[in-house]
Amino acid sequence: MSAIAHGAIDCDVHVEPESMAVLLPYLDPYWHEYIRGGRIGIGHRLYPASEALSARPEARAAGSFPPADYSTLRTQLLEPYEPRAVVLTCVASFQAGRNPYYETAITRAINDWMREEFLDRDDRLRGSVVVPTLHPEAAAEEIDRLGADRRFAQILLPVRSETPWGNVRYRAIHDAAARNHLPLALHPWGGVSMAPTTTGGAASYYEDYLYNSQIIAPAQMLSLVAEGVFERHPSLRVVLAELGFGWIPSLMWRYDKDWKALWRETPWVRDRPSVYIKKHFRATTSPTQIPRRVSELEVAQFAHMLGAWDFLMYSSDYPHDHGEDGSEKLLGVLGEDGREAVLRGNAAAFYEIETEPAGVTPPETDEEARR
Repeated sequence: MSAIAHGAIDCDVHVEPESMAVLLPYLDPYWHEYIRGGRIGIGHRLYPASEALSARPEARAAGSFPPADYSTLRTQLLEPYEPRAVVLTCVASFQAGRNPYYETAITRAINDWMREEFLDRDDRLRGSVVVPTLHPEAAAEEIDRLGADRRFAQILLPVRSETPWGNVRYRAIHDAAARNHLPLALHPWGGVSMAPTTTGGAASYYEDYLYNSQIIAPAQMLSLVAEGVFERHPSLRVVLAELGFGWIPSLMWRYDKDWKALWRETPWVRDRPSVYIKKHFRATTSPTQIPRRVSELEVAQFAHMLGAWDFLMYSSDYPHDHGEDGSEKLLGVLGEDGREAVLRGNAAAFYEIETEPAGVTPPETDEEARR
């Protein structure tokens, strides 16, 4: 089990309402009957509870994974590890169903629940805006509704989508993200009816799990670059959360190679794809997925190909447990400055988070600051 870093900016910590009943106060009464009549529930479907990677031992022992309230989050993560800031993710709406109007209502309710249950209680916490993926215009309205609240740090999107996220059908989301100066964050899984590949579904959970980072994430990265999203919005940023990053250097080489021959297909892509990727994308560190037998020299070579000291942002992916995933080995080859950048600096700059070191109380007056 990889250790959780103390005093870091943690860019992927999961929370989830304990049940649908928790969200009812945030929903119009019309949806109460809709939910009761359809026996619609809410649950953490990404990792089966029986799987070892679904929860770290302390979370499993407490029977609360992911944390469902601030008190649990404080006890399990905030107090023992004293993070400088935490970006919360809630994936409970990813499989909300096929009704775009219900999805709009439930994502709004989750955002309001997160704000009241977590953001209002601790200045270190940042939220992720969840949006209805079946209704891009409603998604843009929700982004605009919350965009002025800078405690929301990003817009959370499932990595699985009906068409790639760079497609023109999602321009309303791109535009809203850009005008509110909020990054997009892609995270594993998506709608229950969405096949993980263009050739159909997976025969096992093992395949389904791996498709997220090895098949779908590279396609989403290519779509966002090739369809000119960053030419339309030069300041737009994208986070690859819990999607790994070992696959990125080889993909950048291949994207660049084929772009040289096929650039006429996408004349709006004015530079090598790798330039867009390094400028606009960042990845969270968990899961790191570096094999145990890889030497320190090989890890250092990989870090150089990726530009890890600029590209990576620390995450614990709490409460998930990816085992000994090589994260310490990677941090060890980056040097003191590179380690500081990955643990704190990159996220502080990317999310524009101003933090005080853990345990330090900021001065209350100018006189105290001068002393």
